[in-house]
Amino acid sequence: MFLAPSIKGELVGCLGVTEPCGGSDVAAIQATGVKRGDDIVLNGQKMWITNGMQADWMSVIVNTEETGSPYRNKSIICLPLDTKGVSRVKLHKMGMYASDTAHIFLDDVHVPLKNVIGELGKGFQYQMIGLQAERLGGCLSILKTLDKIIDMTLDYTKTRSVFGQRLLDFQTVNFKLAELITEIEALRTLTYWGVDSAIAGHDVSIVASMVKLKGGRLYREVVDSCMQYWGATGYAADSLISRLYRDGRLFSIGGGADEVMLRIISKSMRSK
Repeated sequence: MFLAPSIKGELVGCLGVTEPCGGSDVAAIQATGVKRGDDIVLNGQKMWITNGMQADWMSVIVNTEETGSPYRNKSIICLPLDTKGVSRVKLHKMGMYASDTAHIFLDDVHVPLKNVIGELGKGFQYQMIGLQAERLGGCLSILKTLDKIIDMTLDYTKTRSVFGQRLLDFQTVNFKLAELITEIEALRTLTYWGVDSAIAGHDVSIVASMVKLKGGRLYREVVDSCMQYWGATGYAADSLISRLYRDGRLFSIGGGADEVMLRIISKSMRSK
């Protein structure tokens, strides 16, 4: 009903986790789903939802159990977004203009119980598994962008002359680019190791957090350093390096902020 048409491109889906109260702390979400007969009635809000305006349906996580641990009282539900009681407002961001983002309101939204994914009360565990894949996949997506930033900056610094010589020939420039290229290759190795581990069926919660943390921080370092070498040209709103500067800032926020990644890594370190 949802998966196959989405894979075929017939439907557009979105993920409803983050709320106005927060996003990285999934256990703290406040949206509710109350069982009434053969339905679950949803109330609450979802914020910063990618594809939210154009999506046909949303995989939404809500609290379905009134008592118990916040890690065992949640469920994930497939919600058609044309259901009565759903409304959406477009949000405007500093970057990622091509990606629509929405604030979604749920007001007594009735959804059939059959739309629950898996078992009631296990939504938090399901969501955490999905987040590991999202974090690894997100870093895979930025590796080629990092390569592009370096390549276009190399091309630019080869043609730009300062004080009678190419910009690239200044040691402070070529040494910095050499360091950045080395860091990108280290990130690539860590990411591939995480993907291989996931394919092999291992728990990748720690390595996925490391990849996400390193990827976001390295992206910021690379694009900021390279943009400096573009000078005023890079600061122009319509330049590609300027767009990549704006777009990339999201990576250290979306899918789990850097500080949450550090918390996950340090928690595993203390438990050994």
